[in-house]
Amino acid sequence: MAITPHDLVVEAKSQIKEVATAEAQSMLGKRVVIDVREYDEYAAGHLPGAINIPRGVLEFKIGMVPECANKAGAFLIYCRTSGRAALSAVQLQRLGYGNIISMAGGFEAWNTENRPTEKPEPINFE
Repeated sequence: MAITPHDLVVEAKSQIKEVATAEAQSMLGKRVVIDVREYDEYAAGHLPGAINIPRGVLEFKIGMVPECANKAGAFLIYCRTSGRAALSAVQLQRLGYGNIISMAGGFEAWNTENRPTEKPEPINFE
């Protein structure tokens, strides 16, 4: 019997640690923050200091990001609502990253609670 994407997320969430947005906010500056949303989502606003590595290329790109070189480091991961982050956290654990925390509710919850956000500077071609 085939499972649904929702089933995959539920299974992933049973294998990871999730924290609420308030606790995630207290972790800023203490963990590498990874936004696994697509770049256009990230560009519209993201957690302060977050590094964008989209879910679709995470396993291939994470090793190229200097801040993510230490697999024993502390990481906070999030997406729009927390599904992609949960799936990503499981994959990172499989790759040997041992201290991954996912933010429950994702950026939608963060934004709804009016927590601080950043936007990348637009590229100036002048």
